[in-house]
Amino acid sequence: MGELPLGSNVELPDSVVHHWCRVLRAHIGDQGVLFDGFGGEYTVKLQAISKKNATATLLTHIDDDRTPPTITQIGLVMSRGERMDYAIQKATELGVTAIQLLSSHHGEVTLKPAQVEKKLAHWQQVAIAACEQCGLNRPPLILAPQSINEWLSNTNSEAMATGVTKAQMAVSSIVSVLSHDPYYQVLANAADLCMQMSVPAAGQPAMPNALSDILKQQTPYIKLLIGPEGGLSQDECQQAQSVGFEPWQIGTRVLRTETAPVVALATLHALST
Repeated sequence: MGELPLGSNVELPDSVVHHWCRVLRAHIGDQGVLFDGFGGEYTVKLQAISKKNATATLLTHIDDDRTPPTITQIGLVMSRGERMDYAIQKATELGVTAIQLLSSHHGEVTLKPAQVEKKLAHWQQVAIAACEQCGLNRPPLILAPQSINEWLSNTNSEAMATGVTKAQMAVSSIVSVLSHDPYYQVLANAADLCMQMSVPAAGQPAMPNALSDILKQQTPYIKLLIGPEGGLSQDECQQAQSVGFEPWQIGTRVLRTETAPVVALATLHALST
């Protein structure tokens, strides 16, 4: 996507209007920085404020892509309320590329079709707000829910390219244009390594042997599967293993489902530096 013409006026999103104009009490003429979602930022000047809307003038464009070197997609079984918001918020701060929402046998949440659009928009906005807070200028895509069986069936298979591309399009309208950016097309490729976060077990390796070497690649692509509070069923674990998800246990403690993405992504970052 090309840059917007400098000097043009843009209408600010509701969330920006609320935070900048209401919470921070900005005035006409004040300057700020807005990220464009494509790895860049604009310095802007507040041009007009009304009761519900505000516009800003684009002054300069800064091409400063802060995207992490490792591409990560998390298959995350949905949990309730603030725990899910926390998982998405913190995974975003730690640079996740995409979060595939999953339902599973022991999962707490299964969305009805009428609920999907509203929840998807809410969770995508949580991710965008986390980008604003941490300075990431490419938000992760929050992908519409699938059953864990469907997601695993499309992982690293001949049908994967078609299946993942369809899933990739199933995003909130907030990021529908963004989802077609070439940066996200890697999600349709086979991952370099697939891992499932595992409850510690005797005799199980702490991490896959290939992980260290894969993280030395220029842009490694890693998929992580994180189950619900009650864990994955035996059949789900076996299916994950059958399509190449290797167990990965971090330490000796059992992590909560909202904590696991934080620990996994932080550990990947530490191992890759």
